[in-house]
Amino acid sequence: MSEIEPVGLGFIARLHDQTYAAALGPGPGDVVLFSEEPREGFDQVGGYWRRRVRRDELQWLVLLRTVGAFGGEPCVVLDEDEDGLHIAYTGHSGPKAEALGYWMVDHGAYEVVVPHEEVHSIRVERIPVPSQPAQGASVSNM
Repeated sequence: MSEIEPVGLGFIARLHDQTYAAALGPGPGDVVLFSEEPREGFDQVGGYWRRRVRRDELQWLVLLRTVGAFGGEPCVVLDEDEDGLHIAYTGHSGPKAEALGYWMVDHGAYEVVVPHEEVHSIRVERIPVPSQPAQGASVSNM
């Protein structure tokens, strides 16, 4: 297995030379930043702090995702535990996903938990998110 630790999925953003975990929304041009420590402009919610900003206020916004290959087919790592890696199929063939042991969790979406050593070519992708949402775009959950 690769030396890269799987990180799952998530957004990160940079504001005023500080990097934060982030989430899109509630509006198409909005981002919510999260901190584990009190920060100026952040409101405490439970055990963390959050701040809503406009996307165009950010230095950058990226989607981090850990990807690899299982059975020669592309996948994204969703989670990791003592049972192995929880992965989702990112190829385009339902029959191929089912042949590899994935189970259908929704129409066209397949997932499986496999031993760590069966996932190869693990790497972290950083996918830039534009500072302005596309016209007519709505927020979608990943």
